[in-house]
Amino acid sequence: MKVNGITDVFFDLDHTLWDFDKNSAFTFDKIFKLNNLDINTDKFLEYYVPINLKYWRLYREDKIDKKSLRFVRLNEAFLAVGMEFDKSLVIKLSEDYITHLSTFNYLFENTFEILDYLSLKYNLHIITNGFDEVQHKKLNNSGISKYFKTVTNSEMVGVKKPNPKIFHYAIDKANAVMDQSIMIGDSYEADIIGAQNVGMDTVFFDVNDKNVDKNLRSVNNLIQLKKFL
Repeated sequence: MKVNGITDVFFDLDHTLWDFDKNSAFTFDKIFKLNNLDINTDKFLEYYVPINLKYWRLYREDKIDKKSLRFVRLNEAFLAVGMEFDKSLVIKLSEDYITHLSTFNYLFENTFEILDYLSLKYNLHIITNGFDEVQHKKLNNSGISKYFKTVTNSEMVGVKKPNPKIFHYAIDKANAVMDQSIMIGDSYEADIIGAQNVGMDTVFFDVNDKNVDKNLRSVNNLIQLKKFL
């Protein structure tokens, strides 16, 4: 059923439009080869993915800072696969990862199609917890920056989703109205609950079919947003 009265659509970026897991896997494969490390990327990612999610949750809750996040997620993953490296090498790998991450730009299926469709009807925006220096590269290198009138990231606001302040900041920056705006994202806590708490409509991008709340508007392919918008 269509959501009426919407003028502005806000998207999360990572895991919603930009296929973070796929791009991250290619990046690790690249930096391991660049640094002559004999590491099975698939095996490494089995440990890294949940470890990364754990530390991103702590980062979102302001329990660790960006520098710590970048180091500990890698160091813990290496230890988990039975490899221990000097701190200097882990730091270098963390820097190489950020440098090369935005050189891979796989998007989720139908990203361009849905953005073409929505941009004719709504003002489109981004709200992301990602790092400032990386997110703009992702948008530009993937070819989707042209669709978005504003981009709000957590570093410019000083807080992260689901903190209400980032949503209010994004709404003000977009010159939008809260009850005429809708948030689309993959994180139930950060995107959906965060947006609902400030009075925004939401659509959950349930790409992994988590079915966290049967009462939510949800899609598992971006083209399905046409049902609601």
